[in-house]
Amino acid sequence: MSVPKAEDTSGAPGKTSTGPGRRRLPRDTLSRQVILEAAERVAARDGLDSFTFQSLAKEVNAHPTSLYRHFRDKDQLVLELIDDLRARSYGGRLEATDSWREDLRTLARYVHEHLLRYPQFAVQMAARTTRRPTEFANVEFALDALLRAGLDEEDAAMYLRVFGNVVRSLASMEAGMSALDPETRDGDTLAWQLEYRRLPAEQYPRIAAMSGQLKDIGDPQVFDTAVDLLLDAIEARAEQAGRRSKPAPKGT
Repeated sequence: MSVPKAEDTSGAPGKTSTGPGRRRLPRDTLSRQVILEAAERVAARDGLDSFTFQSLAKEVNAHPTSLYRHFRDKDQLVLELIDDLRARSYGGRLEATDSWREDLRTLARYVHEHLLRYPQFAVQMAARTTRRPTEFANVEFALDALLRAGLDEEDAAMYLRVFGNVVRSLASMEAGMSALDPETRDGDTLAWQLEYRRLPAEQYPRIAAMSGQLKDIGDPQVFDTAVDLLLDAIEARAEQAGRRSKPAPKGT
């Protein structure tokens, strides 16, 4: 009696099996969107730093080489994924109003909500420059709001960077905290509510006097207050620039 040959799982031409009970996707059924959606699942589970084309290929039941038909390398895929996730979160929702402050506050809120939606890799997302459509649209929207605030182009370019960095940093810090295991996260939160209140007043008089008012990292008021402070600073800078640009009164 002959023994059946084991299935070839090497990905040779004409073979479609990827192992017992799994069938490789037929040729040409993969698309960029299918890969991006699978990359989101893998990144959410393993983090952006950990996932590889091999793990992604396993997710879509395809051979790793088939992914290279759509993406040059992992970094290109990561940048496409980040921009795609942004587009799905708030793409097309940014519309200028007659209030530059509200426009920037809305942008900040969208970014905040977006990064909290993907806590496992929010820090990596916040740090990358994708050079892709959703990012371009965000930058155009923010620059327009800053110029409408009354800033000159040099200040608008600087505040674009400051505003964006602060918003992403705070949001990704909150997201990072939410991604901690529950015991660690609860311990950090309770420290502000319990341990700080137990500190000796003779050694830490300011903390002792204000311990009931201290905010933990995830307090939603912290992010909103930071955004308001930035908007106040932008407005003050624009007013200063306006005063400098006005001609001096005659006779002075």
